[in-house]
Amino acid sequence: MYGGKQGRRQKLVVVGQGYVGLPLALRAVECGFTVIGLDTDALRVKHLESGDSYVEDVSDTRLAAALAAGQYHPTTDYDKAADFDVCTISVPTPLRDGVPDLRHVQRAGLNLAPHIKPGATVILESTTYPGTTECLLRPLLEDGSSLQAGPDFHLGYSPERIDPGNPLWRLENTPKVIAGIDAASLRSIERFYSRLVERTVPVGSCRTAELCKLLENTFRHVNIALVNELAMVSRSLDADIWEAIEAAATKPFGFMPFRPGPGVGGHCLPIDPCYLSWQVRRLLRRDVRTVQLANEINGAMPDHLVARISRGLNARGKPVNGSRVLQLGLAYKKNTGDIRESPALALARSLVGLGARVAAVEPYTDPALLPQDITCVELTEAELHAADVVVVATDHDAFDYALVERAGVYVFDTRNRCRRGEHVEVL
Repeated sequence: MYGGKQGRRQKLVVVGQGYVGLPLALRAVECGFTVIGLDTDALRVKHLESGDSYVEDVSDTRLAAALAAGQYHPTTDYDKAADFDVCTISVPTPLRDGVPDLRHVQRAGLNLAPHIKPGATVILESTTYPGTTECLLRPLLEDGSSLQAGPDFHLGYSPERIDPGNPLWRLENTPKVIAGIDAASLRSIERFYSRLVERTVPVGSCRTAELCKLLENTFRHVNIALVNELAMVSRSLDADIWEAIEAAATKPFGFMPFRPGPGVGGHCLPIDPCYLSWQVRRLLRRDVRTVQLANEINGAMPDHLVARISRGLNARGKPVNGSRVLQLGLAYKKNTGDIRESPALALARSLVGLGARVAAVEPYTDPALLPQDITCVELTEAELHAADVVVVATDHDAFDYALVERAGVYVFDTRNRCRRGEHVEVL
């Protein structure tokens, strides 16, 4: 029972109330936990306290229900974590100058440590390199609590698998990989997650679980790089990459379809594989060459698109400088508002840098978070007619692609959502 008394609601602390932590916190409330949602961003906490969700997968109604039940308490105060039974840490792990930045994990460990009691369970969920749980987080927790991980409290790692905007695979029905520093920790972690998800997948060590997450995202990164590179050369081969992918996808074994686009974005794909290559280089003095190549290819996609769009405008007697660009989407992924590391945003900035007048249609992102030199507009027939080029950069389902095809004078589609025609060019 995680050291708690029989009959009372167990207390869960979720450090980090973003795309990973908030869905976990509300799922836990619905499964009978009292949840303290810790976040260092006071504005985020204010939004949560008022029932205003900033995560697409968490509705205001669901958040309001958790608040009304009195079992969800968003806060910036670590003192509210006192006497917790379980704590999960799902804080950002960005890169800084190409080096993993684990300051958020360190800060969480330092602030959490004084509140650890015997029998408590701490689980790191943030994506990181193998060895972080045991070599970085464990000493912080032990020094700050005067307790020993293993004999006194449980410690482990479980990589997050949240896919924002995915209506089919949610937290509860996505298998959860789990690991502990010892058998007792693993048992405690399995008891906890078994209340939240349909299936847990235990592995033999925290390092293996940490590598599992990096493997999943590196797999996607490398395969997206493959189809992006093929997209760059297929026109010269007089072949259709999109049709080739759909045809290959009919093979019932040995193939998984990935599709081209303006690059990769979000926290995962531009960042996580670099954690793997950084740790390998640091410990083994060698490179993970597939990661390096994928970084190079995917990172070059916005520049490739700018060149294609420039050629398309030139063919119509218009330079990029002074042209009006209507870009559909700035988020990195359809049906979400996340612009972190977004290649669509990089594309828009590059066009602005060349003198284009860029207006964007982005229904999911708060306009206050967008660059001031990009004007936000609604998707209307008038806006489409006024644009020298319409760029489909993020394929939100909310866009009326039939209207885009009908009213756009020149459409450059990076997502293959528009029907082909003389005025529609696809990546």
